Amino acid sequence: MTTITVIIADDDPYVRDYLGDALAQAEGIEVAGVAADGAEAVDLAIRTQPDVVLMDIRMPGVDGIAATVELIKLDPAPAVILMTALDTDEALLGGLAAGARGYTIKTAPVAAIVESLRAAATGTDVLSPEATRRLVALASAPRRAASPRLTELGDREREVLRLIGEGASNAAIARTLYLAESTVKGHVSRLMTKLDCDNRTQLAVLAQHL
Repeated sequence: MTTITVIIADDDPYVRDYLGDALAQAEGIEVAGVAADGAEAVDLAIRTQPDVVLMDIRMPGVDGIAATVELIKLDPAPAVILMTALDTDEALLGGLAAGARGYTIKTAPVAAIVESLRAAATGTDVLSPEATRRLVALASAPRRAASPRLTELGDREREVLRLIGEGASNAAIARTLYLAESTVKGHVSRLMTKLDCDNRTQLAVLAQHL
């Protein structure tokens, strides 16, 4: 198993210690360091070149979204997963616009966070069902009009899009539709192209118009 290096950024020392200890014990995960704010996270990422940065949204000074903007400019750029208690609104959308791979909630089991880290390290968008539902509610029809291309989708594409709108992962979609996960990834990629979407969340928003 390939080792994934991770930086944890959170202004709460308890969260940093808890996640640092928990992730250090996970197979294939190496904690490259911890940071108390976004500025420290960026500096640490420049020095250690991690695969993924697990970043709190709300931090004093440089917050998680501002730090994400800087992190994706790096070469190589780490994947960024923003942590949230889902107590924000526009910050959720702002994080994706800044280039984050997605979200995990702070109360998620460590196993789920580890799965998210592994997915992000391979370039996969990471959105928990809770975060997807919240984002869809925020990015409703007044914010993004339904694409007329929805009517051009095939039956299988519509099924995949509907499940994305419910917050299902590629693996879950594959199980539901009895498809190979690689086939689902192909459908997701084509849906992004057809519907002019940049990420999975935008697809989830459009799914509400099916």
